[in-house]
Amino acid sequence: MDWRVWTYLGFGTALVVTFLWIIIHYYRPQRKKNVETPKYRMLEDDE
Repeated sequence: MDWRVWTYLGFGTALVVTFLWIIIHYYRPQRKKNVETPKYRMLEDDE
């Protein structure tokens, strides 16, 4: 195998791992709570 094949394979693997990390990080239950709380707080009436 040529060094270009290993480079493309490594780059492709890095992209897949990065994409999966972003998906897992975004859809964690702890993150959802932190994202949803300010949204509902903004809709509450000020007294």
